[in-house]
Amino acid sequence: MKTQLTFIFIAFFIVSFSSNSSLRWNATGHRTVGEIAENYLKSSTKRKIKKLLNGKSLAFVSTYADEIKSDNRYNDFYTWHYVNMPLDSNYEESEKNPKGDLSTGIAHCIKVIKDENSSNADKVFYLKLLVHFIGDLHQPMHVGLAEDKGGNDFKLKWFYKNTNLHRVWDTEMINGYNMSYTELAKNADILTKDQVKAIQRGTVTDWVNETHQLTKKVYASVSEGENLRYLYSYDHFKTVRSQLQIAGIRLAKVLNDLF
Repeated sequence: MKTQLTFIFIAFFIVSFSSNSSLRWNATGHRTVGEIAENYLKSSTKRKIKKLLNGKSLAFVSTYADEIKSDNRYNDFYTWHYVNMPLDSNYEESEKNPKGDLSTGIAHCIKVIKDENSSNADKVFYLKLLVHFIGDLHQPMHVGLAEDKGGNDFKLKWFYKNTNLHRVWDTEMINGYNMSYTELAKNADILTKDQVKAIQRGTVTDWVNETHQLTKKVYASVSEGENLRYLYSYDHFKTVRSQLQIAGIRLAKVLNDLF
């Protein structure tokens, strides 16, 4: 009887862990961004970041900003994960969230890291957030509509199971592709130096507006209540892969400038 109860507990734990981990760009997506960024860092930048993070990789710390969501002490950072604006607007013209948003959050992270008077602990904390937020910036539904909470209230089905538009782009397509973050990073497109420079041009605001153009296409790509399957992933996963790569390249640019 004891053995049977132990087995049931273990089975329940595994199912619960699997469900909760899938609720949470998705850890694989964020780690892919961090892994790609490492390939574009200057040697001096790598050394400084490695020292600051006590040897941890960008991929390792990339999920930290999501992990602290479960701690009420960090509630003030929740709105920094996204920007909401109408589809026909841009960041400059849109109404700003008084609690802050993805763009202002990134700016604050950069400010703290650059400040010579910042403590080492603060620099580490905001570096972890920065790595995550640059990833979020390139996920189209993190620059979505306020009325449906960036697609979270846009209900859909994924292979006949209930989900939402945000989750499809954050998690479902990545999980369905079934590659690890190292495999996704290793198989990123080969780009020329000129292509990399072109990707790294612009400001954070420019990048927000660029992602918002994709957001419009995402909303137009599906109808509420639709059952999405292989064809949707076939049509759109290349965009997911491209955005992960662009995010990694731009993260490297931000970090090279900082360090």
